[in-house]
Amino acid sequence: MMTFPFISDVFQECAVWLLKMRDIIEKVQINMPFQLLVDHYLPLVLEKRINPEIGFDCFVLDKFKRDEFRDVADRITDAGLTITMHAPFFDLRPGAADPKLRAASIERLKQFFDLAPLFKPKSIVCHINFEEKYYVNLEEMWLENSIDTWGRFINIAAELDAIIALENVYEQSPAYPGLLLDSFKDVPQIGCCFDTGHCNAFSREPLEAWMDKIGHRIGEVHLHDNDGTADYHDPVGDGTFPFYDFFKILKERDIEPIITLEPHTEETLWRTLENIKNMKLLQCPDN
Repeated sequence: MMTFPFISDVFQECAVWLLKMRDIIEKVQINMPFQLLVDHYLPLVLEKRINPEIGFDCFVLDKFKRDEFRDVADRITDAGLTITMHAPFFDLRPGAADPKLRAASIERLKQFFDLAPLFKPKSIVCHINFEEKYYVNLEEMWLENSIDTWGRFINIAAELDAIIALENVYEQSPAYPGLLLDSFKDVPQIGCCFDTGHCNAFSREPLEAWMDKIGHRIGEVHLHDNDGTADYHDPVGDGTFPFYDFFKILKERDIEPIITLEPHTEETLWRTLENIKNMKLLQCPDN
């Protein structure tokens, strides 16, 4: 999540850079925490027509009133921009064995999903939150509880013609994410958000195993990179994730997901855009 606020001269410099990258910008979403969007980035988003993936955390959900969310949503949608939403995830356990913890997680998710009609998102990204070390001997309970939790929000997604894109984070294998997605195989509102950086940092399985298990359910991808040791959110192409192989698989299997860039600093965003352009990952023509 970008953390460096703009000042006037930097704003102008970034605006020029974004203009040069217009052919890429128009094809992707860019992650944007709601608080930073309100405090710093909304003028740039509107002026340079950046399609945001707006992140909501527990602090934002408790701080802002519905009319304030509506105002931001209206300004973006009135500009004709595409919105995707990212659900809160701090401390949430959608598949928790403890019924009180799961109830609290569902309550927080409901607070978030109740805002979705304001933003009219194409997708709603939520963390799967399966950790093998955490759910030892509780795997089946986690699966059953997760199915119940996400099933509660299908109607909201259906009314918006959106997908709930369940994202891999600390999952070391596609096995349980695959089982969860398979449980909704006849539900078009449930799909997968495949996160390249998380797979590279935490998975014990190769990319091909993930694609074979969950590739057909991918509705969105999060693009960022690292060296395989931690979730650094480095620029695409600066780490070790096999992006050429990944995009080749997507093309061969006719998978056309929403593409979201997930930089955590402005510098990382500029470098990511430059690398994507030079690597021709999105088949963008040279300017």
